[in-house]
Amino acid sequence: MASLQNNEHHSLKHGLTSRQVSMISIAGIIGAGLFIGSSNAIATAGPAILISYGIAGLLVLLVMRMLGEMAIANPDSGSFSTYAGKAIGPWAGFTIGWLYWWFWVLIIPVEAIAGADILHAWIPSVPSWLFAFLIMITLSCTNLISVKNFGEFEYWFALVKVIAILAFIVVCALGVSGYWPLAEVSGVGQLLGNGGFMPNGFGAVLGGVLVTIFSFFGAEIVTIAADETSNPKEKIRKATNLVVYRIAIFYIFSIFFIVSLVAWNDPRLLQVGSFQRALEILNVPGAKMMVDIVVLVAVTSCMNSGLYTASRMLYSLGARGEAHPITRHISSNGVPTVAVILSTLAGFVGCFVNYAFPGKVFSFLLSTTGAIALLVYLVIAVSQLRMRAILEKEGEVLSFKMWLFPWLTWFVIALISVVLGYMLISPTYRYETLMTAVVAGAMLLIGVSRRKSQISLYKPLPVVQPKNR
Repeated sequence: MASLQNNEHHSLKHGLTSRQVSMISIAGIIGAGLFIGSSNAIATAGPAILISYGIAGLLVLLVMRMLGEMAIANPDSGSFSTYAGKAIGPWAGFTIGWLYWWFWVLIIPVEAIAGADILHAWIPSVPSWLFAFLIMITLSCTNLISVKNFGEFEYWFALVKVIAILAFIVVCALGVSGYWPLAEVSGVGQLLGNGGFMPNGFGAVLGGVLVTIFSFFGAEIVTIAADETSNPKEKIRKATNLVVYRIAIFYIFSIFFIVSLVAWNDPRLLQVGSFQRALEILNVPGAKMMVDIVVLVAVTSCMNSGLYTASRMLYSLGARGEAHPITRHISSNGVPTVAVILSTLAGFVGCFVNYAFPGKVFSFLLSTTGAIALLVYLVIAVSQLRMRAILEKEGEVLSFKMWLFPWLTWFVIALISVVLGYMLISPTYRYETLMTAVVAGAMLLIGVSRRKSQISLYKPLPVVQPKNR
């Protein structure tokens, strides 16, 4: 306890530079799901997956605008969890904060395992589990040293992803226009071939939204990271304004070229992935190796961001008294070391469970994250709806506002509610939705009961008036 008390005066430092925050905001929107999950999405909806990405992208754009409004008014490492606690109630901040932490500590081992499988394919003599643990140890050490280390790693990870996607778009554009010398392909015939633009109906497009929405999850990381940089309000404003361009360039453009070149029912699409299959059709030499390198960088970047985000959320929960006080311990370098270590240990447990009980326990745990992204977005929308009323009542002038308030906010709330309802009645997504509801319900009960016990514990004793003598 002495060590904890000696470090209570430390706080999170402004260790992130402007270029790092800019790249972190880009990296947050380019998740590993774009490279790994897009093939499943295309196979689900066909070329109409472009509509799915458009709907999901619009939803994320509006949610980020709402989150940006609150974050610019009050930058905080707890981001939407803090705002939910203020706008809705402490129970909401507690529940959504712990759900978000739960999501990322389960995604951390997923990304580590995906990266380890690639490395194991390159070096079969080294077991996959050893690669996974080495990746986790390396990134946890960089996060423990200083936030600047995290920012530098994420900067280069993001730069590789950006260059790779831009190069992919250029090559595919040359192929579609008939100027690519290595293959005799041209045009966008695959968009309308093989059953038409929407071969599996509009229901499949809605299913595609559920697949694609999780590819965008992580865009909110910039509102958490901005608290550790100078002039956070300006960084959040800039990142929020540029979300629409990043969605259009990195997602819509790349997916458009893929479905233009690759048949949605191509059997190799699910075997090798959408990006590799498109490059194979264009006869790009070394397509598999190039895609494997980019995917390795993407999953490592996602894990790096996940560890950072989980630790900051856990630190914020501790700072608000909603986690053990030890989680708010900060080193002299401004790093919440205990929160980083605990988040890393949770990731190690996930890795161990995956390798010790393959296909059983870890798959069950991962199913509990199925609807967390949508719950987070729903809470952000409700928080912004109520926070705006609170701020306006206090007479605060907002410099960054949500468009067409409150109508677009209500639109987002209604849209997310419809999607969650569809997940609940759909046989494909019902199990994951119910599992998420169980975890969310458990955390809600813990939060409410904990709040009641605190109120009971600190309830003032009644004042006893002295009797007249």
